[in-house]
Amino acid sequence: MPKKEEKIKTKLADFPEEIITEENLKIYGETSYENQMAVLSHYLHNHPKRLNKKQKEEIILAVHEFLSRKEFLQGFDKNELSDEEVLKVAESPLQYNLFEDFFKVPFPAPENPRFTFIDLFAGMGGFRIAMQRLGGKCVYSSEFKASAQQAYLANYGEMPFGDITKESTKRYIPNHFDILCAGFPCQAFSAAGARKGFADETRGTLFFEVARILKDKRPKGFFLENVEGLVNHDGGRTLRIILDTLKSLGYKVNHRVLDASDFGVAQARRRIYIVGTFDNEVSLDDFPMRKATVGDVLEQGKPLSDNRITKLLLKRFSLDELYGKSIKDKRGGGDNIHSWEIGIKGETTKAERALLNKMLTERRKKKWAELWGIEWMDGMPLSREMIASFYQGKDLDKLLDSLVKKRYLVYEHPKKRVTKKNKGGVSYNVREEDESKPRGYNIVAGKLSFDISKILDPNDVAPTLVAMDMNKLYVGDNGGLRRLTLREGLRLFGYPEEYMLGMSEREGYDLLGNTVVVPVIKAVAERLINEISKQKTNNK
Repeated sequence: MPKKEEKIKTKLADFPEEIITEENLKIYGETSYENQMAVLSHYLHNHPKRLNKKQKEEIILAVHEFLSRKEFLQGFDKNELSDEEVLKVAESPLQYNLFEDFFKVPFPAPENPRFTFIDLFAGMGGFRIAMQRLGGKCVYSSEFKASAQQAYLANYGEMPFGDITKESTKRYIPNHFDILCAGFPCQAFSAAGARKGFADETRGTLFFEVARILKDKRPKGFFLENVEGLVNHDGGRTLRIILDTLKSLGYKVNHRVLDASDFGVAQARRRIYIVGTFDNEVSLDDFPMRKATVGDVLEQGKPLSDNRITKLLLKRFSLDELYGKSIKDKRGGGDNIHSWEIGIKGETTKAERALLNKMLTERRKKKWAELWGIEWMDGMPLSREMIASFYQGKDLDKLLDSLVKKRYLVYEHPKKRVTKKNKGGVSYNVREEDESKPRGYNIVAGKLSFDISKILDPNDVAPTLVAMDMNKLYVGDNGGLRRLTLREGLRLFGYPEEYMLGMSEREGYDLLGNTVVVPVIKAVAERLINEISKQKTNNK
C-alpha cells in the first residue's frame, strides 16, 4: 500500500444531529449518515469536475462511512485506504463495483440527457420519473421525510438532501440547470410585509426557498404543483403573491387546475400546476383526454379482510350494492351507508333508523339556527321540541334515550362560530359549544372511526386519495372485500410497475396520499420542455 495520507478523523457517531419527529420527518445535520449518503450519491451520479478542499473531505468521509456499513467490502479494507485512494475509488464507482446500490435501480438517469432539472420537495419522485422519461437528468434532489428518502434512494439510486431551508443543504444545488421542479407545501403568507416583493411577503414560507433559488440560479423554466385549495387559500391572496413573485423574477407564468382523471388515471384528483419560462407562456389548454377506471388497476386473488365491519356489510348487501358507497354518518343520499344501517354500534330498530335518517336532513335547515339564536351551520343539534315537530310518534323519548346509549346520538350544546387568527395573521373559523344554550340531540357524525371509509367502484374512478384515509379504501375481490394494495395505489397515481415501495402499508399510504400524478406531470412537462427547446432554437 502507498504511504498513508493524514486521514479525516471525524466519525458520524460524534455528531448525533438526527431527530425523527412523530410525523416521520428526519432532521439531520451535515455529518449525519443520511446527509453523507446524499453527498456521496449526488457525487457518484454527477461527478463534478473540480472539488475544493471542503468537498474532498466530505466525499472521503462519505465513502468511509459507506464502506463501514457494507457487510462485504469486496477485498477493500477501509482502514488501509489512503484518502487519495478513496477519491480514486469514488471517481470510478462502476470499475470498483462498490456502489452498485446507487446504479442498479429501476429508474436510472438517461445516458444522453436533453436537459437537466432539480427536484425539490421530491417525495417519492413522481416528478423525476416524468422528467426522466422526457430525457431529463436530475442533478439535485431534496426531501425532508425519512420514508420518502428511502423510496427515492431505492428507485433512483440517490439519497435526497434534507431540509431545503438550511444553507448547508442549498449549497449543493448546482449553478447551472434547466428546470426547477417543486411540489411545495401550501402556506399562508404574512400580512405584515411591506409589499416589496418576495423577500418581504414570502419570507418564512417554503415558497420563499423556491423563489430564492429561482432568483439565484436563473433556470430556463420551472414547474410547480400544489393542491387545488391554493386557488382560494387566504381568499386568493396566497396564489396572487406566488404568481406576482414569479413574474417579478422575469418569468412568463401560466397556471391551470387539471384533473388526473382526464389523463388516463383512475382517480379524480384536481391539482394546480404552475409553469414558467423567460420568453413565452406555456399553453395548458386542450390536453388530449384519456379515461380509465378503478377496474383497470385492480389485482386479483389477494387476501380478503375478515374484520367485523366487512362481515356486517356483506351480511346486508351484495358487492354490487356496496360499490361506490362511503361508510359514514353524514348526508350523501344513496352514496352513504350509515353505521346504524349495519349495526356497527349495536342493532337498531326500523323506527330508530327512520328517526336518524330524518334527523340527517332536518338538522341542516336554517330555521333551527333562528330558533337557537345562533349563526346557521351544517349539522346542528336539535332540541326534543324541534324533533317532535317532525316526528309525532309517542315513543320519541324512548327512541332518543336508546340512540344516545348506543352512541348514535350525542346530547350536546349547539355550537357557535368563533373567528381566530394564526401567528401569520390569517383568520380562520372554529366551532365551540355555546353553553349558554340548552342541549339538543345530534348525530355522532364521522368516518375515520370506521375501519372502511369507501368501497371503490371498479367501473368508476377513485375519489381524491389522501394520506390519512388510504388504508381505509376497500375493493371487491372474489366475492369478498379487502384493502386497496400499495401496488394498486401506485397505479392510481400513474406510477410504473417497476416502482419499488418496500415499506409498511402505513408508510406507503402516507407517501402515496401526498405524491403527484405521474402522467399529468409528464403531459405538462412536455409542453414546458418544448417551449424551452423552441427558445434555444430561436436564440441560435
